[in-house]
Amino acid sequence: MIPLPRVRAAAERARPHVLRTPLVPLPAGDLLKLELLQPTGSYKVRGYFAAALALPRSELERGLLTVSAGNAALACAYVAHKLGVSCRVFMFETAPPPKVEGVRRWGATPVFLSREGIFEWMAGRGWESEPEHFIHPHLDEEFAAGNGGSGLEILEQAPEVERVVVAVGGGGLATGLAGALKGLKPGLELVGVQSDGYALWPRSFAAGKQVALTPQTIADGTAAPFNQVMFERLGEAVDTWLEVSEPRLRVAIPELAVAGKVVAEGAGALAFAALEQLPPGKRTVALVTGGNIDPRLLAELLRS
Repeated sequence: MIPLPRVRAAAERARPHVLRTPLVPLPAGDLLKLELLQPTGSYKVRGYFAAALALPRSELERGLLTVSAGNAALACAYVAHKLGVSCRVFMFETAPPPKVEGVRRWGATPVFLSREGIFEWMAGRGWESEPEHFIHPHLDEEFAAGNGGSGLEILEQAPEVERVVVAVGGGGLATGLAGALKGLKPGLELVGVQSDGYALWPRSFAAGKQVALTPQTIADGTAAPFNQVMFERLGEAVDTWLEVSEPRLRVAIPELAVAGKVVAEGAGALAFAALEQLPPGKRTVALVTGGNIDPRLLAELLRS
């Protein structure tokens, strides 16, 4: 578990550059933490600012490098722009056009590879031969600690909360949240959610080892690869795993727009979509982690 003092320090580094996002109530009484209101539309700016600002200036001036399906790319590009350094991002060639356009808008350079190519590059530690400083979007502990700032805010805004629900991809948010939430309130339940179109973590934990899956989900932000280090960290951080069916997720996006007045992407709506599976009785917060949905997909879901 990431120690609470480390989460606090990372959150404080990022604080001048990020928003204190609101908690808003749903009609049923649960609360939504609107991390999609952050600059670039996802929580990930918290982690990238925390990680980048922990570097010596000489290291930062090498530029930043990351790998991403989209939101991490946007966040890293934005942070690099704000800190006045260069940035490149290795991206899936299937990344949604709005996210690619956003990366370019912030002055970063996208490098496109197939999903398999990205995973091979990561498994081979390809960043070690690149000139920039690499911020791992899952395993970097300063990145995860910075993301934990949202957990600190949740407990300040709703100290009575007993359960927090979060979509899990690579694990860099869930592990940071756990450090904050459990460091301050050890009995709090952290619920991790994935779509059944790519339920890598729930099924790997059920099997006790890695399972092989091919993503078939609109929650592209959660389609990260298995990593043994993160398997161990998530085993400590997450108390309960849930799978949301892909049809339910597709319904949840327009439902969230109506019930919560929030337009989320697939991964961003997962925690909301899972609320109906939870037993009642606990004060619950669901994180809406990202809002960078492809407009074409949004139109399709609103019409269906």
